[in-house]
Amino acid sequence: MAAAGDRARDLGVAFDGKPGKLNAITDVAGVEVGHVTLIEGEGPTEVGRGPVRTGVTVVLPRGHASSKPVNGGFFNLNGYGEMTGQSYLQDLGLVYGPIGISNTNAIGQVYAGIQRWTAEKFGEASTPVVAETWDGGINDIQGFHVTPEHAMEAIERAKGGPVAEGNVGGGTGMRCFGFKGGIGTASRTISIGKKPYVVGVLVQCNTGARDVLRISGVPVGQELNAKWLPCYAPGQSAKKKEPECQADGTGGKPVPDDGSIIVVVATDVPLSSMVLNRVARRASLGIGRLGSFSGNGSGDLVVSFSTTSAANDVPDEQLKEGPMVATGQLDPVFQATVEATEEAIVNALVAARTMTGADGYTLFGLPHDELKHILGLYRRQQAK
Repeated sequence: MAAAGDRARDLGVAFDGKPGKLNAITDVAGVEVGHVTLIEGEGPTEVGRGPVRTGVTVVLPRGHASSKPVNGGFFNLNGYGEMTGQSYLQDLGLVYGPIGISNTNAIGQVYAGIQRWTAEKFGEASTPVVAETWDGGINDIQGFHVTPEHAMEAIERAKGGPVAEGNVGGGTGMRCFGFKGGIGTASRTISIGKKPYVVGVLVQCNTGARDVLRISGVPVGQELNAKWLPCYAPGQSAKKKEPECQADGTGGKPVPDDGSIIVVVATDVPLSSMVLNRVARRASLGIGRLGSFSGNGSGDLVVSFSTTSAANDVPDEQLKEGPMVATGQLDPVFQATVEATEEAIVNALVAARTMTGADGYTLFGLPHDELKHILGLYRRQQAK
């Protein structure tokens, strides 16, 4: 197996485009990310007591220093899920304060926590974007273990620099293409004219069927389709007639393309909210590169924002558009969004580790050695 902390490029996965220094959403100046991870208990589910495999992830577009909004956009690829703040995004084109991501039953708690934090910090509660994916397979989701205080703690922990990936924050209990999923991030550096810019992406991946999974164009899912599928640890399952895990990685049960994915796209390119809606739509093409067809039961939602616009520098009542990048110059932004979304999802898969949770339900981490072998068979492995 590869060493802990390896990312997709460390395994030789080939990607298009040039990443930023950190290859993370925090390559966009001023953006900060924070996590609170909740792991407790094992064995049969006792609602309200566990096992707990969940958490909160927050993205701060302007860090801790400012409450001023950023121009924002969104795209609802498939609405089997929830993302708050869409009314503001649709009519005003703005994102206020921290963006929160957690599990489905934590939407209200994270929303309340962000409002409390912004009220205490800046004297006025924000109307935040909060999104969710379902972790009920491995987590006691009906126990409502995420609290507003956890969201506030995640904000306080948020910082720039490298971003923890895999089984952290809101991604702690997530499943991605039938493997253990979670948080992933990536970035791309681009030039428009002679000026350099960055596009960064963070995902919480809990979507995808195993058989469609493609990495670097290689049908990894088909090569591994009978192995490392979700199953129940021998002797731990409280559910009858469910498959038990076998030592050779077999015995698991295929999963559909459901469960949801949240994508956050950040950039320092000066863009209007209308253009940011277009940028958000391009993230869906990055999801598609992994093979996902956005199944009926998958809430696939995208929020995008720009940290550079006149809207960030004047009071709300005086918001106005400043000079923006011309429509004919947008292709590098669109391409970077697709590329960074694809790599962020693969980074989530590579970083995630095998986890057993409620009722012995087990999600296997993507096996690094087997991935490298498959990429080699298709001559798609690159040197580090």
